[in-house]
Amino acid sequence: MARKYLVEAYGCQMNMHDGERLAGLLESAGFEATTDPADADVIVINTCSVRERAEEKLFTRLGEFREAAQAVGNSPVIAVTGCVAQQEGAALLKRSRLIDVVVGTQRVKQLPMLVTRALEDTVGPQVDINPHEDVSFPLGIARRADTVKAYVNIIEGCNEFCAFCVVPYTRGHERMRPAAEILAEVREAADKGHREVQLLGQIVNHYQAPDDAECDFAGLLEKVHEVPGVERIRFASPHPRHVTPRLLEAYQALPKVCRHLHLPVQSGSTRVLAAMRRRYSRERYLEIIQDVREAVPDICLSTDMIVGFPGETAADFDDTLSLTEAVRYHSMFSFKYSPRPRTLAIKRMADDVAEEEKTRRIVELQALQRRIQSDLLQQSVGRTETVLVDATSRRRDHELSGRTSGNTVVNFPGEQSWLGKLAQVRITAAGPNSVRGEVVQVEGS
Repeated sequence: MARKYLVEAYGCQMNMHDGERLAGLLESAGFEATTDPADADVIVINTCSVRERAEEKLFTRLGEFREAAQAVGNSPVIAVTGCVAQQEGAALLKRSRLIDVVVGTQRVKQLPMLVTRALEDTVGPQVDINPHEDVSFPLGIARRADTVKAYVNIIEGCNEFCAFCVVPYTRGHERMRPAAEILAEVREAADKGHREVQLLGQIVNHYQAPDDAECDFAGLLEKVHEVPGVERIRFASPHPRHVTPRLLEAYQALPKVCRHLHLPVQSGSTRVLAAMRRRYSRERYLEIIQDVREAVPDICLSTDMIVGFPGETAADFDDTLSLTEAVRYHSMFSFKYSPRPRTLAIKRMADDVAEEEKTRRIVELQALQRRIQSDLLQQSVGRTETVLVDATSRRRDHELSGRTSGNTVVNFPGEQSWLGKLAQVRITAAGPNSVRGEVVQVEGS
């Protein structure tokens, strides 16, 4: 009987895709998937360390998994992978005897070998967090969790070293995948019915193909656009500094590139942006937004924002509020600043904004964003939008959902056979985070 595995991943889209790759690697080694931790021979926790308390979440989950397994007399091998694994390494073994394997972000291909050794109990706990330059990955290995959308990594690591960010220390320096390898993966995903491709990288729009000197990020979009079967192209996350005229021209020329741009700003204050080492000012960011909207008038914008960064004053926070008002984002991921290991901020900057003040600021910012977002969603009522149907509701029978090109979630009644199809949906009502509609026409009908 084949041994069984369970992979649980937290964090960003790249982490989710790493979880798909880990699952595929284990299956290629003869393991079978299970969703029941009590039934698993191997449990893999793919961690994220971008936010505070990631380690505490890990150890809480370890205890829950072990308790479920012991209730049925099972004793699975537990492997910790991802950014916390890379960050902490062997120190994790000192904090918990429940961990059998620690695998860093650049050594995931070693997971099957390491868990097999641990299952055989021949050499004790296994740790491999060594940096590794190879960013290639076996074609078709990912066990994709989504039947409609496919994640495809194009860059590993980051060279920006923003003061608050742990990614360069957990993911390593920037390494580009060859364009030929990326396109082979896109074709493989499209051949299996994935109609939307999401290109992933820490600074995705900094891409430059190592195997084609003329292929920058816009050039890669052009190549992906030509792949038969791909209907939509998304990407995450770009950096404002690398929003080039070439990228905007690609938006204009390539209809499959979705009319959505997630452009993290992090703060509305030039002074705070300088302290964060973002290498653009408030004014420059707003100029970029203007350029984007002039080139792509129907673009929908989203962003990331941090409040309470070291030294942020009330006036700095007011700048964040006014920038949010000026840009009018369709959605926002906002966070209270938390010190992360090894970053410039934790080494050189006092975390001097009181927790109560951070909470007050995040509540005010989120209230503002909700008002803006609700207004923008309300404006969509009465329109007919093209929606890629990508999910069924867990709560309502005959309820489907999908996203517009601008990344708005649309819920509507329909049939499961519509999954993966494009539908024309008339928007009838707006909620705080999504809209409802009724189908006018479904592809193929």
